[in-house]
Amino acid sequence: MRRLLRRFQTLPIRSRLAMLVAAAVAFAVAAVSVTCWFIVQGKLYDQVNDDLNEMAGRPGTVNQLLNRCTQNPPENPQNYPGRNNYVQAIKESGTPCVDPSSPGTVKVTGSDKDVIKDGKFLRGTFRNGTDDHGNAVRVLTLYLGVDQTDGQGVALQLAVPLKGTQSTLNELALILLLVSGVGVLGAGAAGLAVARAGLRPVDKLTEAVEHVARTEDLSIRIPVEDDAEDEVARLSRSFNSMTASLASSRDLQQQLIADAGHELRTPLTSLRTNIELLSRSEETGRPLPPADRKALLASVKAQMTELAALIGDLQELSRSEGQRGERVQVVSLEDIVEAALRRARLRGPELTITADLHPWYVRAEPSALERAIVNILDNAVKFSPEGGAIEVELGSGILTVRDHGPGIPAEELPYVFDRFWRSPSARALPGSGLGLSIVARTVEQAGGEVTLSRAEGGGTVATVRLPGAPMPPPEGP
Repeated sequence: MRRLLRRFQTLPIRSRLAMLVAAAVAFAVAAVSVTCWFIVQGKLYDQVNDDLNEMAGRPGTVNQLLNRCTQNPPENPQNYPGRNNYVQAIKESGTPCVDPSSPGTVKVTGSDKDVIKDGKFLRGTFRNGTDDHGNAVRVLTLYLGVDQTDGQGVALQLAVPLKGTQSTLNELALILLLVSGVGVLGAGAAGLAVARAGLRPVDKLTEAVEHVARTEDLSIRIPVEDDAEDEVARLSRSFNSMTASLASSRDLQQQLIADAGHELRTPLTSLRTNIELLSRSEETGRPLPPADRKALLASVKAQMTELAALIGDLQELSRSEGQRGERVQVVSLEDIVEAALRRARLRGPELTITADLHPWYVRAEPSALERAIVNILDNAVKFSPEGGAIEVELGSGILTVRDHGPGIPAEELPYVFDRFWRSPSARALPGSGLGLSIVARTVEQAGGEVTLSRAEGGGTVATVRLPGAPMPPPEGP
């Protein structure tokens, strides 16, 4: 049975649907056919029983039957043409007294003797039996009374052949079997046709998936009617959404690779030029002046630092959502901002950085959130004039960082969070153009939002809103 079940599960879906439909129709047709056969059998037997009751109601007496009957059946039943009914009487001893007109003797059973023993008046018993030739008959046994000659109870037995009834039932069974077979075959064919029509969208989906796997063409779409709401339509829409998302992700990945290659080309070219100058001076035996050599080494160091920062930013952007989700915890935003401020003061010792911080707890990855806030403060330090001031405030989940630098032009504000985007006025300054992109991504993953705007009186205001609470949640037991 398990082997058949496993083989059934390996069949195509349309074949399984056709077989299931055929099996369901076969069960229904079989149930209806069997029920119909038994109903017809009951009706035919009722008709035979009525005929026997009608025979029993004909005028005649027990004595007349006993006087005319013999103890042995007639040797040649054909001597009584036109008579197919059996008439005989039995006593408590079980010996039948057969009417001469009967075509044979009905075999007496124990239930017939019980009729005499129980003395059932007015009501007889029906049963199926056989005569002495083995022919099937329908028998009615009626209790008649007591024979005055010997004092034994007497019962009348009437019987009619069942050959015609059984022939009718056999023909009916054959017809029902043929109709059931045709119905099952038709149901199987209809089920296969319905399965093919119903699974046609699945075939299109399969072809689309195979096409994507073969060609990596993510532009393919499965046509879906706007008003279709069935499972196949939902599956097709989900596939279209998936391919659109994959295409967008691949485009962003290719754009990231192209932008990263472009950004890496400049420091690598500068590094190669400086290293070639140093190498050539060593090979030719004409050392560079100490001041020039020191400047070249400082340039190489700065370019290596810029490359390291760019690679770190790329690694941050390439991390998956699952890797971030494993490190998310409840952290104090106040502590993270204070740690970022300490790093910012080291990078801008000539600046005045003031902070007004209040407790606030958020769910985020601590290292990523600190890196994002450090990026915001680095921008403020980078664009602040010498001796300038930076104001940092944290209250009710809103962090603001305001500098007094040149500010961002209004037409450039929509692009500040794009990857590798840098303002034309800031391209001479160190940086990869990924800092604010990392900020936006980190804040969004923490369920918040970040904006940049021009400050009144000049400068830029960075605003970070993060959901949380002024108190940490209670620890579990």
